[in-house]
Amino acid sequence: MGPGMGRVFVAGSINMDVVATAERHPRIGETVAGEAVLYFPGGKGANQAVASAKQGVPTTLVGRLGTDAFGQELRRFLAAQGVDLGFVKDTEGTHSGTAIITIANADNTIVVVPGANARVDAKDVAAPVLARGDVAVSQFEIPLPTIAAFFARARAAGATTVLNPAPAKRADKALLDLVDILILNETELGFLTGTELKDGDPPARFAEAARSLATGKIVCVTLGKRGVLALTGGEPLLVPSRAVKAVDTTGAGDCFVGALASQLAGGKELRDALAYANVAASICVQRMGAAPSMPTVDEVRSALSTSRPGEGRDL
Repeated sequence: MGPGMGRVFVAGSINMDVVATAERHPRIGETVAGEAVLYFPGGKGANQAVASAKQGVPTTLVGRLGTDAFGQELRRFLAAQGVDLGFVKDTEGTHSGTAIITIANADNTIVVVPGANARVDAKDVAAPVLARGDVAVSQFEIPLPTIAAFFARARAAGATTVLNPAPAKRADKALLDLVDILILNETELGFLTGTELKDGDPPARFAEAARSLATGKIVCVTLGKRGVLALTGGEPLLVPSRAVKAVDTTGAGDCFVGALASQLAGGKELRDALAYANVAASICVQRMGAAPSMPTVDEVRSALSTSRPGEGRDL
């Protein structure tokens, strides 16, 4: 840890993803025999915190768990990843966030039950003390007024605010005005701007849509295997992605957000932080599960050094 190293604070959701795999999806009222059931720690907040912590940056998660067995298991998992859980509260009378996922023929159906995540409030996010140089991160799986309270405090402390408005839902201008860096995919961009966007659209079209959101902030649009498009001061910057064979894209966006936050907290320039986060996400998609597939700092660095031969860029 060098001097002037900031910390990452993630206010967000913590879920257990319960995944059942089957040959086909059941029809209404039908029972089919499944092949396997898998338990993956997840939730956008937890995923992003793990991605950041694994880059060797002090990372604190702010959120809630139920007093159930999943809650205890999630706590153990997150602690083992090096995430500071001092501000994760156990909440009586509710269960931990749970996602019930059925996968058949590579298509999935998901029911997310927020449980304790829906109870994260302004008092919870007022507990940690942020400072200048810190990075405050949130997403849309906890109540929006809680995020606004968190970002208002972060701004007052001189910290950088990063919002990943996912899953997409309507956000008021007051909340978006508290954001320094907005990170979203094409679906979320289309939703927030009311624009029809398609996968194959030229980057200029995404840049145009992002412009309306970019007043006074940086907007990063993740375009999957095409890389990431950043609008900073109205100027578009396209950082291409590495070509890899994707196994499971779950958590790739969360990996990107957490890795980017870790680099910004470490004082990196935006362009370098984007390139780093891109590589981290490309490693993530080559593995199963969300949180468990987040790469370590050593893995990202070795991939970075091989992805730019001859440049010898010092990280």
